[in-house]
Amino acid sequence: MSLRLYDTAAREVRDFVPLVPGEVGVYVCGATVQSSPHVGHLRPAVAFDVLSRWLARSGYRVTLVRNVTDIDDKVLAKSAAAGQPWWAWALRHEREFEAAYAAVGVLPSTYAPRATGHVTDMVELVEKLLAAGHAYVAGEGNVYFDVRSYPAYGALTNQRLEDLAPAHDGVNEDGTGVDKRDPRDFALWKAPKPGEPATAAWPTPFGRGRPGWHLECSAMAQRYLGDTFDIHGGGLDLRFPHHENEQAQSRAAGVDFARYWLHSAWVTQGGTKMSKSLGNGLLVAEVLARTRAAALRYVLASVHYRSMVEWSDDTLTEAEAIWDRLAGFVERATERLGDVAEAEIAEVPLPAEFTAAMDDDLNVSVALAVVHEHLRAGNSALADGELTDARRHLVVLRAMLDVLGLDPGSAQWATRGDDLRYAEALGAVVAAELAARAEARAARDFATSDAIRDRLAAAGILVEDSPTGARWSLAAVAAPTQTKDED
Repeated sequence: MSLRLYDTAAREVRDFVPLVPGEVGVYVCGATVQSSPHVGHLRPAVAFDVLSRWLARSGYRVTLVRNVTDIDDKVLAKSAAAGQPWWAWALRHEREFEAAYAAVGVLPSTYAPRATGHVTDMVELVEKLLAAGHAYVAGEGNVYFDVRSYPAYGALTNQRLEDLAPAHDGVNEDGTGVDKRDPRDFALWKAPKPGEPATAAWPTPFGRGRPGWHLECSAMAQRYLGDTFDIHGGGLDLRFPHHENEQAQSRAAGVDFARYWLHSAWVTQGGTKMSKSLGNGLLVAEVLARTRAAALRYVLASVHYRSMVEWSDDTLTEAEAIWDRLAGFVERATERLGDVAEAEIAEVPLPAEFTAAMDDDLNVSVALAVVHEHLRAGNSALADGELTDARRHLVVLRAMLDVLGLDPGSAQWATRGDDLRYAEALGAVVAAELAARAEARAARDFATSDAIRDRLAAAGILVEDSPTGARWSLAAVAAPTQTKDED
């Protein structure tokens, strides 16, 4: 079975056939760096990280582009409210997003272009649309895409033009704005608004201004992946108007653009999309202060990318417990069997059932069932002293988890995502306690031994005795409480 993916444009699962054999180009809409990242922002990043890992494991050379929108209305408004230059505000939050991605094991993209670095590309695209009659100038610095000039507008999301709501580009707070030929026409280029800094605008043949949001991604995708590329991805909320407008303006300019469209579902709370504007956003930094990053990644990666991740008080607790079982087996098996080379993990054949599940539109739920089968078999083999079987299960288990970015033996999770200084300090303290406990047990002073174990348990440290000595691990923690902040 070859890889099959659900194409939003076709509204069906299609065989994936790359434009160039052995190579795949993927463009994923990245962050608008207006504020700190919350857990919902990580969902598409993790979903497309799993896709990229599976493509690479399947033998493709992957070029992944994830852009940074570092200028838009919200970036300008929030930086002004904070009394900071807009570029400094954007860079601060861009770095926060990068740290959040890295914390949950999202591999770096091949390219991470910023919108402000590609203004020339955007101006050229606008000029092509003007020359082709698909765009018009509506006053100094304002250029709009003429949706009625492009008959296929609405095709991506299967909507009729007459059913679409007006685009609000260029409308001021008092309801006034520039003249459009049609209320649904969307901005390609935007004239500066009163009070906006002069540095947030560029000179162009159609007036001084800045790019519209949709224009940015079309220009950057074409720059790094060419006129035609394989996969365009993003969150479900971007289908309309963002991706619809990207496709329309690119194809109207004579560019084939994306061949497959993939969209990841949201993180929800009580059935409502997680977003800070709704008051239900959980900042990544706050979550990671209370739980291991591997558990957070498990929450986001263990649900099919087109299914909603429902966030509740039990979500992280359950993920922590599962992660402990996976990491515990890898740790115990490695102690008994020795380290496994990365090359062996990269080259070992994966179980046919796992491969079939991943080729079936990245069906991670079924793939994880195969993972847990090997976990159970590996634990049994280890307990029975069947070390050859145990090692086989260890290698295969780690290889499957590597595809999901969840290999406990990888460098990413070797320190459980913690700062090494804290890990080393904690390890030294616990080692001293366990040494004192071992002395007490040797002297048959079980009261002292039990007291040490209880003291460690109260601090969230679980002790497990084994034939090779005592091992310790961190207990699972409760999920954080809900916080509120503005989008």
